[in-house]
Amino acid sequence: MATSLVLLAPAANHVYAGQAGRLCAAELSLTCPNVASVTPVTVAGVEYLSVHSDAPLQPTDLAAVARSSAALACFEYRDDLLAPLAMPQVDVMDEDLVTIPKYRGKTNEQFTRLLLNLTVANLEGRCAARRDEGQRLAILDPLAGRGTTVECAWRAGHNGFGVEQDPKAVEALAAHVTTWLRRKRLKHSCGTHPVRRNGQSLGKRFDAEVRLPHAEPLTMGVFTGDAVDSAALWGRKTFDAIVTDAPYGVVHGAHSGTSRRRSPTDLLREAIPVWAGQLRHGGALGMSWNTLGLSREHLTALLCAAGLTPLDDDMWHQFSHRVDSSIRRDLIVAIKA
Repeated sequence: MATSLVLLAPAANHVYAGQAGRLCAAELSLTCPNVASVTPVTVAGVEYLSVHSDAPLQPTDLAAVARSSAALACFEYRDDLLAPLAMPQVDVMDEDLVTIPKYRGKTNEQFTRLLLNLTVANLEGRCAARRDEGQRLAILDPLAGRGTTVECAWRAGHNGFGVEQDPKAVEALAAHVTTWLRRKRLKHSCGTHPVRRNGQSLGKRFDAEVRLPHAEPLTMGVFTGDAVDSAALWGRKTFDAIVTDAPYGVVHGAHSGTSRRRSPTDLLREAIPVWAGQLRHGGALGMSWNTLGLSREHLTALLCAAGLTPLDDDMWHQFSHRVDSSIRRDLIVAIKA
C-alpha cells in the first residue's frame, strides 16, 4: 500500500477552512480513480490528507489532486520522509481571476471548485468523451450572481455561461473580467449589448472571449434574466454541465418571475425541469443548497421528477457543512442518463 500526503491550501474564510480538509478528502475519494481511501491527518502539527492507494499515484490521480479544491502540494510519504511529487498544470487561468472579487454573499471559491469538479467528473456518454478528449465543456450557472462559477469554469479550461436577474451583478462581473483581461495583457474581446428576439427585449448579455496560445479560445456569456427563463435565453440540450448554488432564502430571497420569495423551493420546482432540458444526454447538474430550508429527500424528488438520476449513495453524504447559524450547505449531483 502506497501513501501520499496532500498539503492543504489556506482558505480565506475561517469557517470553511476548518472544514476544507474533510470536504476535500470526500472530493478526492470520488474523483481519484485509483485511490483506496483519503483521510485527514496531522504531521508535525501540519494538516494533510493521507491518500492510500495500491500503487504510487498515477498521472490521472495526480491530475485529480491538482484540480481538487484545496490541494496545495503533494508528497510521497515513506519512512517518515516527504518526497515532492510534481503535479501537472491543469488550470489555464491564474487563480486571481476568481479570488480578487470580494463582496458579501460570495460563494467560497474553494467550494465552487469542489462542486464543479464533482459535477464534471460524473459526466456520461458523449459528454464524458468530450471531457476525456480534453475538449472545452459548456458549463452553465443559471443563478450566476457575480460570476464565481463561470470564472471557475474558465480557470479550469471550460466555457462558462450564466443567467442572473440582478443587472448590477452582471455589470460588476463584466467590469472585473474586462479589467482582469486587460491587466493580464491577454488577447481578448468583450462587451455588453442588448438582446432582442422577435421584436422583444430579452435584457442584456455580457460576452467575453480570450485567445490563449496554442489552444482554442475560451468563451463566456452571461444574460440578465430570470433563472426559469434560462432555456429561452440559451436554448435546450446546449450544456455539458450545470453548476449552481441555490438561493439560501436567508439574506436574499429566491426569485421567480416578478415575485420575491424567502424559500427557494418554489423556484427550484419551476427551474429544475427547465435546467434538465438544457443538458445534453450524459450531462450532469451539480447543485448546492441550504438543508435548513429544503430537505435532501425533497430535492431528490424534484430532480427525479425532472428526469434526472441523483447520485445518492453514502459516498455522497459527506459534504454537508456549516456556513453560518442559519445555513447548513450540502451538495447533490444528478445525471441526465
